[in-house]
Amino acid sequence: MYRLFLFASLFITCNADVQMIQRTKVLMGTFVSISVDKEDKKLLKPSFEIIKRVDNSLSTYKKNTPIFKLNNSHHAFLNQYSYEALKLSLKYYKETEGYFNIAVGTITKDLYRFGANERIAAKSELQKSSTSIEALRFDRHEAFLENGVKIDLGGMGKGFATDKVSKFLLQNKVKKAVVALSGDIRCIGSCKVAVNNPLDVTHPLVTFIMRDSGVSTSGNYNRYVQRKKYNHLINPKTKESEQKFISITLVSKLPSATLDAYATAASVMPVKKSYAFLNAKNLAYIILQADKKLIISKNIDDYVDLLHNPG
Repeated sequence: MYRLFLFASLFITCNADVQMIQRTKVLMGTFVSISVDKEDKKLLKPSFEIIKRVDNSLSTYKKNTPIFKLNNSHHAFLNQYSYEALKLSLKYYKETEGYFNIAVGTITKDLYRFGANERIAAKSELQKSSTSIEALRFDRHEAFLENGVKIDLGGMGKGFATDKVSKFLLQNKVKKAVVALSGDIRCIGSCKVAVNNPLDVTHPLVTFIMRDSGVSTSGNYNRYVQRKKYNHLINPKTKESEQKFISITLVSKLPSATLDAYATAASVMPVKKSYAFLNAKNLAYIILQADKKLIISKNIDDYVDLLHNPG
């Protein structure tokens, strides 16, 4: 699922308390930062080990992971994380009416290539490709995948890892912590978040303080082939990159995997359907549309304090 794509700027950044201890490592193809109070320093190492285990369960690049084997051998034995991620992904598929679809892997991993050995997919290739989720069958122990389909868990994987670390910290009675994986951040206690502005890197779109919540951003401006028209946000129904939104940021107390998947799905939905979906879920959102208009949901104050919009 992840190769080393170290983005020039992250979707969102987070400032933890200056008295906290922060460690940053490169995992799951991005910068991972975990901050805890000094008395919880001993929990940093096992927290990063959890993220490594998630990566070793969900990656489509590491040859020993269940998902790599599933994509390449059409059969794999599942561990706890890979089974849970597949099960959640089917749930998100149903909730988003198929706009979140992990069966886009043939497009995102083969026809398009991001990073090294860039490649743009031809329309004829896209039309012939399959995004059928019915090609995937699995139970608690093993999974089967029909030929011609590949799985890509990139639309929820980082949120999934964020949840696992956050759960571990809470189980250890941590009162204040920040877990940040690129566009996915979880705050135990409070933290200050800045949503990056792709139109002006010197000023964030908005900054805010959130407490015991998560934030997830999906955008088309950091990962693409040659130009943003060919970005990684693939609409599984049209099989093409989407252009309707520059970025979608969601804020909620829902699990980070859920926010990650919802942000991915909303990014490729038709505009009216996207807003209807987010409003129905009562999610707070900060959206930069393709027309460069910034839309902030009316319920944002239910989730954050001290919202600041430089514009």
